[in-house]
Amino acid sequence: MQKTLGILLLLGIAVYAAACLALFLLQRSLIYFPPAKAAIQAPTVSTLTVPGAILKISERPRAGKRAIIYFGGNGEDVTMSLPLLDEAFPDHALYLLHYRGYTGSSGKPAEAALVADALLLFDRVAAAHAEVVLIGRSLGSGIALQVASRRAVHRLVLVTPYDSLAALAGRQFPYFPVRWLLRDRYDSVRYAPQVTAPTLVIAAGQDEVIPAQSTARLLARFADGVATQQVIDGAGHNTISERAGYVKTLQWARK
Repeated sequence: MQKTLGILLLLGIAVYAAACLALFLLQRSLIYFPPAKAAIQAPTVSTLTVPGAILKISERPRAGKRAIIYFGGNGEDVTMSLPLLDEAFPDHALYLLHYRGYTGSSGKPAEAALVADALLLFDRVAAAHAEVVLIGRSLGSGIALQVASRRAVHRLVLVTPYDSLAALAGRQFPYFPVRWLLRDRYDSVRYAPQVTAPTLVIAAGQDEVIPAQSTARLLARFADGVATQQVIDGAGHNTISERAGYVKTLQWARK
């Protein structure tokens, strides 16, 4: 009996170890979901050459000092946000980043690379526009926040943001040592204290992906007076942009 139990224990350990290895190797396929194609043709499309990739930037040009850079969610076709951003910011130049491996961009997505790409895009946009607003949605909130912690942005808008991808994954996979396995952590609570730009956190009242406690932990990490929150009642994580009042809420960044 003891020998049988020992064999079963070893088998269980082997299966668990194999599951941990699979989770480690496949983790980025569980984080990034590039859309098949862009649904909307932007008025202008440019490219940004970065180490190891050439990125597509969908643009709606405007002359002047004001610009928006938009970072989308992990499965988002960013061109779908063009009509809403066009409505909310008619006087701003718009720049929507297609992440590495997403429609029109080469390379493979990973946190360090995406943040480095976002910084390069910010520097290019800031050279042409004195006031640059960053808008990051879901996964993109972690990218926008890291840029805002390192650059002088005019304003920062975070749509359905989270405290840490590692914390979210830990809750989703409670029986695995996710904090040891995860390579792309998007630890937003680490960078929030370094942000000085006025920041608006837009939360979905019925968010089924990001728990309210996660957003609350992030909000609490900003310095006093930097960040405020607006909750859009009845909105889900993926439907928040469809709710009445979303465009008006975004327009806070026009100040």
